[in-house]
Amino acid sequence: MVDDEVDAVVVGLGVGGEEVAGRLAGAGLSVVGVEHRLVGGECPYWGCVPSKMMIRAGNLLAEARRVPGMAGLTTVEPDWGPVAKRIREEATDDWDDKVAVDRFTGKGGRFVRGFARLAGPGRVEVDDQTFRARRAVVVGTGTAPVVPPVDGLAGTPYWTNREAIEAEELPDSLVVLGGGSIGLELAQVFARFGVAVSVVEAMDRLLPLEEPEASSLAAAALARDEIAVRTGARAARVEHDGQQFTLTLADGQRLVAQRLLVSTGRQANLGDLNLPSVGLDETAKFLKVDEWLRAGERMWAVGDVTGHGAYTHVAMYQADIVVRDILGQGGPAADYRALPRVTFTDPEIGAVGLTEEKARERGVSVRTGCADLTSSARGWIHKAGNEGFIKLVADADRDVLVGATSAGPAGGEVLGALVVAVHAEVPVATLRSMMYAYPTFHRAIEDALKDLG
Repeated sequence: MVDDEVDAVVVGLGVGGEEVAGRLAGAGLSVVGVEHRLVGGECPYWGCVPSKMMIRAGNLLAEARRVPGMAGLTTVEPDWGPVAKRIREEATDDWDDKVAVDRFTGKGGRFVRGFARLAGPGRVEVDDQTFRARRAVVVGTGTAPVVPPVDGLAGTPYWTNREAIEAEELPDSLVVLGGGSIGLELAQVFARFGVAVSVVEAMDRLLPLEEPEASSLAAAALARDEIAVRTGARAARVEHDGQQFTLTLADGQRLVAQRLLVSTGRQANLGDLNLPSVGLDETAKFLKVDEWLRAGERMWAVGDVTGHGAYTHVAMYQADIVVRDILGQGGPAADYRALPRVTFTDPEIGAVGLTEEKARERGVSVRTGCADLTSSARGWIHKAGNEGFIKLVADADRDVLVGATSAGPAGGEVLGALVVAVHAEVPVATLRSMMYAYPTFHRAIEDALKDLG
């Protein structure tokens, strides 16, 4: 095979890879972008975008049910049909990436559909083609759902987030295995459309990576939607009789449902990349990168595969760094101190930086402050659906915030102010001297600062 020489090859065109490939092509480089599935990756087709359409629909139902006692009477009849139709027509184009491919090639890029393998520094093989990159190889192959080794699970028609998003008809009942963000978001949506839902989490609380207060809030919210939650519960066996699933827990308890959704985390797709050809460990959980996302000689990585969080905003943030580094433009390197994350349940749970526990583990001299949203003026006005809180985690020695949680009807939006505070290391004294608009949800930040002492 004769090498086809180009400036850059981008392996995997998820949100990060697509951004890198498009910007490099737009800068005049000869770029080959390789993707074996859909250009754009998980987010627009099975993740952020369609799931938030589902959540929007479920929240509308919940808000309508909150009308009695505040604004009149309502009768709500859930209908999944418009939701499934909107996902197909407005979000995924029925899982066709022609628009995304055309967007990339319109910038001058060359698109190749197929599986890519590294073949030494600067060389990439795709089927019977070999490309040699003069300047850069960028790996953005993303992650795939983790399927736990539960006895009997393999070979059954369980759902991952993809099948859940693609569902045109909803089951009568559903067991969700995993109490993280994705599992809870989907559980709440389906419950609001009339599905009998149970959530099983092996850890002792939901959202185990977030603050305990966030876990308690999420559990209470799911209970209001009549979702049965079992924490500290380990799955021991799965059976499927052709009609329904039976999940047996380690304590012998059995849960029966028409569908089983597995939402127990994600893992990087590294096994088929031939990493030893570039001197990298193919058994690694993620690709190790430096602050410029460099993974090796003329090689960068971007997105979920780097292990810095399976979030679209992280991939886009990293893509900017990679492009600037390849083009020699300089600018700031990666800084994850203020990495924001939002669980889009109702109420939303936004968080940034370190939790109180993580801060203490790192030896930070911790002070915390907390304010209940229901006791704020806006919370009192909002009334139905006003649950939430603001929690601040401060480094007392440096007088700056190192973490925060914003939970409530607009938790993800209120989080923005806290991200700025953590990222810019705004002194707590400065935050106290600010004016906070009244009556807003974000004004509860001021109350949390008072509690910080």
